[in-house]
Amino acid sequence: MGKLKKLLLVDDEIRMVQLLKLYLEPNGYECITKTNGYEAINYLENHEVDLVLLDIMMPGIDGWETAKLIRGFSNVPIIMLTAMDQTTDVVKGLGIGADDYIAKPFEEEVLLARIKALLRRMGSPSKIEEDGLIWDEGNHELTFEDEVINLTPKEFEMLGLLLHNKKAVFSREKLIERIWGLEANTEGRTVDSHIRNIRDKCRKAGFPIDDHLLTVWGLGYKWE
Repeated sequence: MGKLKKLLLVDDEIRMVQLLKLYLEPNGYECITKTNGYEAINYLENHEVDLVLLDIMMPGIDGWETAKLIRGFSNVPIIMLTAMDQTTDVVKGLGIGADDYIAKPFEEEVLLARIKALLRRMGSPSKIEEDGLIWDEGNHELTFEDEVINLTPKEFEMLGLLLHNKKAVFSREKLIERIWGLEANTEGRTVDSHIRNIRDKCRKAGFPIDDHLLTVWGLGYKWE
């Protein structure tokens, strides 16, 4: 049996959270629940999930502001939930980085179908292009102007993580956790070595890597 997909459910209405869990857990999802945007952001900064179901009307910071803050450091798929079935809300939600939108009340089958469709779409091999540099997950290949740049598997994975989370700063510890795993006995110098190799290989191919792969002194690395 495959690993359960982990969903983060964010809604200040306890009854709604319980209803969502009732729908989703029997269909093979692991559900983590939070009752406000601050709790959701704190959790996402320290844990990985496969998808976020995010209510709009919440006290403190609403769903729109929460989604904006999440997009500052993560590309996790987000489905917005709201009782306001209006075109302006749809446009606003999608404009700040949400991936889909469901108006309450909704049918269980519709919710499940939208989650499955979004996870399937996000789970497809991706291809990212940046100034002629193409990171191709499906072919596990990095090219610049049709020239292949030979990266090791870990270098390729690290570059992909940075490309998928542009402008987000990753500390050495976070990169070790995401690339090698929590139990890895890996030092920060290993991360520095991988970053140096990525830069050297991209420079030799003619790609202006120093304009994009930046060191944030005292913090880590980011893709700008």
